[in-house]
Amino acid sequence: MIATAGIIIFVAYTMFGISGFGSSIIATPFLALLFPLKFIVPMMVVLDLCSASLLAMRAHHHVTWREIAKLLPWAALGMLVGVTLLVQAPERLLLALLALFVLAYLARTCFGRPKTAPIAANWRVPFGIVGGVFTSLYGTGGPIYAIYMTRRIFDTHALRATMSMLILINATVRVSMFTAAGLYAQPGLLALCAALLPVGLLGLWLGSYLHHRLPAARVVQAIQLVILLGALNLLYKALVS
Repeated sequence: MIATAGIIIFVAYTMFGISGFGSSIIATPFLALLFPLKFIVPMMVVLDLCSASLLAMRAHHHVTWREIAKLLPWAALGMLVGVTLLVQAPERLLLALLALFVLAYLARTCFGRPKTAPIAANWRVPFGIVGGVFTSLYGTGGPIYAIYMTRRIFDTHALRATMSMLILINATVRVSMFTAAGLYAQPGLLALCAALLPVGLLGLWLGSYLHHRLPAARVVQAIQLVILLGALNLLYKALVS
């Protein structure tokens, strides 16, 4: 089981190294087949915190701070709502919602028409709140934030650095929230974090290497196929459990 989790984490953080986000939307659907959701989410936060720290600090001079400042208060509000749901809502319902969210994200990515026109700053409110909810529930707020940020920041290096810094800040806030909610008191959670962290960092290194050498479109297509399989498996688990 730990070996399988290690493979999942390696693939997820390779994607994180390439794009600056996406680790949880890849890892969580597969890890949810191995561990309870309330175990996975706080574990992924620790791994995100470590990985985003390295990525964000290396590219901090590219960060667009004004966009983070606009989005963050609304994301924090959404995270408060998400933590409450994570602690109190039935896991079967949360798994089904996660699977549907991932499938909707894939449908938008594969079939939606890319939009490049700048989006108004007022959109930070719904994107921040919804992204915050999904960040606390599943750690999957990154794609929601990215939809907003890709239409506010048009330099790819600045976008990657800004997304990494936003995830770092979000992860720091979530660690505090999850600690207060008692989620880190679960037996074996921190030990598994320690075991998987080197694997995640290795994937992060590989993704950072590939970021400058591989066509992004090909990498994204491969990752989308992996995500689709994970979401379908997760939906099956939610329906038959």
